[in-house]
Amino acid sequence: MDAPSLLPLQLRDVVFVAGHRRIIDGITVEFAAGTRTLMVGPNGAGKSVLLRLCHGLLTPSSGRVAWNSTPATKAPGTPRRQAMVFQRPVMLRRSALANIVYALQAAGYPRAEHLDRAHAALQRVGLVSVARHSARVLSGGEQQRLALARAWAIEPEVLFLDEPTANLDPGATHEIEAVIEAMHQAGTKIIMVTHNLGQAHRMGDEILFIHRGRIAECSPAERFFKHPATSEAAEFINGELPW
Repeated sequence: MDAPSLLPLQLRDVVFVAGHRRIIDGITVEFAAGTRTLMVGPNGAGKSVLLRLCHGLLTPSSGRVAWNSTPATKAPGTPRRQAMVFQRPVMLRRSALANIVYALQAAGYPRAEHLDRAHAALQRVGLVSVARHSARVLSGGEQQRLALARAWAIEPEVLFLDEPTANLDPGATHEIEAVIEAMHQAGTKIIMVTHNLGQAHRMGDEILFIHRGRIAECSPAERFFKHPATSEAAEFINGELPW
């Protein structure tokens, strides 16, 4: 019997304080299945912190994070069913293949499935030819594709991405976007932070505009870019809001 869905992911009145600063200031939002949610906003707005609160890397100072109405700390199997890819992926000092095997082992997959699943993941991102190469000598684009393969191997219901193409050239960016789109088509919920407004327009179904630790606007991508509902969003799109 299949486990119940993790989604929707629900945040209610979430606050995160670091030092004396409220980085996240009372956010309430719900992430539903199916859509690709892109978070945009100026530097320091709280996007990456919000992503980490959703993923569970950070704990709210107050408020509630829940998966399908179950508190995040009590949702069964949550770590295995969601994954996160960072701007600068951490590569273990081992081969590309072994990096994926390690992720499968940590997620609790049977040992007998590790190699088949790892090879399939490398195939999906076009890295079979470097399976035995040290992950740390791969190019930046290859490392990011490996990070996506490592996440995809565990078949997450939700994938969080924090500026996954920020340091990549246009060709590598296109490859990463293609992998993310393939994961979306396979049924994975995408929640992604980007500073690239063109990328947000290309990839987003739903845009969350974060400003000063709050959600200033949440709307379908086409509406956000053509008819922003707030003056702050309009200024941001036009490059008039300080980054």
